[in-house]
Amino acid sequence: MKRGLLIIDRGSREKEASQELETICQEIKKNRDYVITNYCFLEVEPPYIEAGISKCLKEGIDSLTVIPYFLYPGRKVKNAISDVEKLQKDSKIEFLITKPMSMHKTLVEIVENRISTTLKENQVTLPNKDVDVMIIGHGSKDPNAQTSLDYIVNELSDSYRNVSRCWLEIEQPDIFEGVKKCEKDNSKVLVIVFYFLHEGAHVKTDINIDLIPALKNSNLKNTYITKHIGTDQKIINLIIERAKEVEDAD
Repeated sequence: MKRGLLIIDRGSREKEASQELETICQEIKKNRDYVITNYCFLEVEPPYIEAGISKCLKEGIDSLTVIPYFLYPGRKVKNAISDVEKLQKDSKIEFLITKPMSMHKTLVEIVENRISTTLKENQVTLPNKDVDVMIIGHGSKDPNAQTSLDYIVNELSDSYRNVSRCWLEIEQPDIFEGVKKCEKDNSKVLVIVFYFLHEGAHVKTDINIDLIPALKNSNLKNTYITKHIGTDQKIINLIIERAKEVEDAD
């Protein structure tokens, strides 16, 4: 069977997002026997879903595995799947839609690696039990988004002194409230995790609009910020695992 794989991302105008997705597609193709590995965007910037699917189908594939590349199973994922299902009605090709990139131990491992790498780079030698962690997520009105990030927080809670989460936008607690909580916890060392897949506008600009003044106005002295989580080999492994789940069940 000739298979293709299509990653659907939310969308970003930042060139880094497209570059990261291109790299991921190339790495997946090295590890799996796909005729084509491609990416597209739900919104913001082309190529959009219809163009992404069309490009895959032109390769003469028998089956297309679609990856909703989202950290939360919220409204955006539902919209992406709905768009794919509409296009599937007009095609004789089999579409296999995977779970999004949420509620998985691999994400916990990636966050742990980001934390340990950041501590090492900054020559922090305190044991993890003396380290506080604050995870910043995007925010969503869908309650499943909170559940997804709470899963990460709960899985990490036994390894660090305190683990909390806050949101860039839409829901509470926001970044200012998140920092205030860390102050109340008397954090000795605080590692702030950017829980985002791409180095897009949110990571490069939006978070810092709130985070920099929040930290400046706090009494927290030893704060360190991790790299976003999307540029990691384990993310590629997770995509492949999600694909295999639906392909093996087919």
